[in-house]
Amino acid sequence: MDRSHGGQAGDAGGDGTQMTATVIEARAVEKSFGQTPALRGANLTAKRGEILAIMGPSGSGKSTLLHCLAGILTPDQGEIWFGSARLDTRSEAQRSELRREKFGFVFQFGQLVPELTAAENVALPLLLNGARRNAALTEARQWFGRLGLDGLEHRRSGELSGGQAQRVALARGLVAGPELLFADEPTGSLDSVSGEHVMNLLTSAARERGTTVILVTHEPRVAAYADREVVVRDGKVASLTGVAP
Repeated sequence: MDRSHGGQAGDAGGDGTQMTATVIEARAVEKSFGQTPALRGANLTAKRGEILAIMGPSGSGKSTLLHCLAGILTPDQGEIWFGSARLDTRSEAQRSELRREKFGFVFQFGQLVPELTAAENVALPLLLNGARRNAALTEARQWFGRLGLDGLEHRRSGELSGGQAQRVALARGLVAGPELLFADEPTGSLDSVSGEHVMNLLTSAARERGTTVILVTHEPRVAAYADREVVVRDGKVASLTGVAP
């Protein structure tokens, strides 16, 4: 199903690469917490430049699947592939390095560091990757005008509205040019107007950069921004909608 918000499935990414190469894949992934199964053989593939929405009711396993794909959790069974290499068999240190260098994250409540200014929060991924402070802050500040945040660079999270904080979190997720952006209920704490603004910014920024976006949501209006949707029920990818690129 083609989407009008962010281009059509199969469009070239920001780097001119067609959405044909598989970036990340879950193969028969199982994950339990104690005696409670969260994933029961989930399979998922995301292509380069694709915006993919993972939908499902609360407790269905969609966030657990996202965290396994991101290397935050490791499966009990099954495999996670990033490009041509296994992700789940890497050490925690290797997965952390991969998350710093290749992945970006946007979570429901932004999860900004309260002691840092908005600009410092955006610059954080660059600083963690070894960039000099002045260069990182210069790069970070460039996002503020782009995301409608001019003048907020020196504010801390407690001085920002929910929509402003989430836009700062979006800038932090994209500032390092990740191959993959993971977004877990990115509009869940926002009103509908702020949520639409964030989703428009997320999809347009991802398109320009050719970033693959994997988005967890239970809201159809948010999933409508994606090229393709998968539905997770009872720990399995139960159905697909749209046409895979």
